[in-house]
Amino acid sequence: MRIRPEYKLREMAGEHIVVVPAADGAADLTRIVSLNESACWLWEELRERTFSEEEPARLLIARYEVEPEVARRDARAWIDRLAACGILEV
Repeated sequence: MRIRPEYKLREMAGEHIVVVPAADGAADLTRIVSLNESACWLWEELRERTFSEEEPARLLIARYEVEPEVARRDARAWIDRLAACGILEV
């Protein structure tokens, strides 16, 4: 899977958000996705390459030293949220 390149991570008022583009190419500020620190870090690590479902979990384990089960759960939630918003190419 891959993060679609037309989606951009931005910082607004101290929050990291992904702005969903509108049909005319402008930003649709009624449709934004807010990311916490670890979700933002995953975005930056994976945004320019294709990755497997397992890769975000491996990255979380390496960076945050969390248990594999916790990392898999958090990675799955990150993937599911981005996929539900159409941000991921699968």
